[in-house]
Amino acid sequence: MQFRRQSREEDSINLTPLIDVVFLLLIFFMVSTTFTKETHLEIDLPEAVGEAAPNREEPLEIIVSAEGNYSVNGQSLVNNQSATLRSALTEVSGGNSDQPLIITADAKAPHEFVVRAMDSAGQLGFVNLSITTRRPEGDTE
Repeated sequence: MQFRRQSREEDSINLTPLIDVVFLLLIFFMVSTTFTKETHLEIDLPEAVGEAAPNREEPLEIIVSAEGNYSVNGQSLVNNQSATLRSALTEVSGGNSDQPLIITADAKAPHEFVVRAMDSAGQLGFVNLSITTRRPEGDTE
């Protein structure tokens, strides 16, 4: 009795589904990854000689960048309008205008934005204002 040999197909692994799964995982991780955005403003402080006043309370801080963008206590504001700055100051201070307020402005910041910050604080009743500076280089006092 002679049996006819059956032709056998070559055994192989189909890689197409594996590649599909790898691409799906890649897309999933790309979409689910959180991207960090820097919220800190880079500023170059102007120089001044003097002593810092002692703080009694935790001060509020307004940072003015070289482009005129504001940040209140590390939170960037959506625009540089006075109304936005006033509402942010009111929210952060809780209506307590007796808190010390520090304005930290870049040395190249337009004067208009520093005055706008001072004016907004004054309209809310803040009277304990100070401006941050740095010591001149080479000053050893």
